[in-house]
Amino acid sequence: MLQIENLTHVYKGDVRALNGLSLEIPRGMFGLLGPNGAGKSTLMRTIATLQTPTSGSIRFNGIDVVKEPEKIRRILGYLPQDFGVYPRISAYKMLDHMAVLKGISDSSERRGAVESLLNQTNLWNVRHKALAGFSGGMRQRFGVAQALLGKPELLIVDEPTAGLDPEERNRFLNLLSEIGEHVVVILSTHIVEDVADLCPRMAIIARGSIVSTGVPTELIAELKGRVWRKTVAKSEVDAYRKDYTVILSRLVGGETVIHILADSDPGNGFVAVEPGLDEVYFTSLKHGG
Repeated sequence: MLQIENLTHVYKGDVRALNGLSLEIPRGMFGLLGPNGAGKSTLMRTIATLQTPTSGSIRFNGIDVVKEPEKIRRILGYLPQDFGVYPRISAYKMLDHMAVLKGISDSSERRGAVESLLNQTNLWNVRHKALAGFSGGMRQRFGVAQALLGKPELLIVDEPTAGLDPEERNRFLNLLSEIGEHVVVILSTHIVEDVADLCPRMAIIARGSIVSTGVPTELIAELKGRVWRKTVAKSEVDAYRKDYTVILSRLVGGETVIHILADSDPGNGFVAVEPGLDEVYFTSLKHGG
C-alpha cells in the first residue's frame, strides 16, 4: 500500500504543482488521470525520489519515502515520460549495463535477469539490435524491462502509451496488466481509454489536487441518468455553456455533439446517454479543476 498525505510541492516562482494531495494506492493497477499540467509528473517524480516535496509524507509498506529514499529505490521501478537511452547500444548490452547499476553484480544472476526480461517484454528476437532502430512501442517495452530490474514492488509508468500506434498500445497495455497482478503499478496518463481498459481503481488529478477517486465502474454508475446529449451547431456551443453544465463537446461524423450534466430531463432536444469514464473524467475536471 502506498500512502500519500498532504503532499505539496512548490517550484520557484511560487508555482504550486501539488496542493495538499492525499491518496492511497493498493496493490495492482492504479490509474492516475489528469490533463497536461495537472501535476501528474511532479507526483510521479516525487514518489520516485527524484525530487523532495515542499511538505507532506509518502509511505510505502512501512518505508518513509521522503526520509529514506535509498530504501524505496531498491524496490522501485520507474519509466518516466521521457525515457532516454544510448541509441547505438544494443538492447541486451544496455539492459545488462543497467542491471549492474541496479546492483546485480553476479554475472550469471544478471544474465538470467536480462534474458528473462527481454523475453517477458517480447524483445528477445531484437536483443542485439541498436536501440536507435526500435519503434516507439519497442522503446517503451524496453523501458518497462529496465524498470523491472531487481523485481520491484512498486512500478511507476508516466504517460507510457503517448505516441504509440493501436497495435503497440495494445501490446504494451497487456504487458502492464500482467505485471500488475503482483505489484503496485501506477499508470499516470491523460488517456482515459488506458485507465478504462486496465485499472480496477483510479484517481483524477487537477491543479495539483485529487478531485475524484474510486472504482471506475462505481464512478460511472454515479452519473447514470444525469448525462444528456445533443447535436448542435458549432457556433451555438458557447451559448449552451451559459445555460447548461456542458461537460464535453466533440465532433462525431463532422457534427458537434455536446454532453451536459442535469439531474432531470432538460428538454430542448437533449436525449439521455449512458455515461462512461470520459464523462466521469470531464465532470470531475469541471467540478474540481
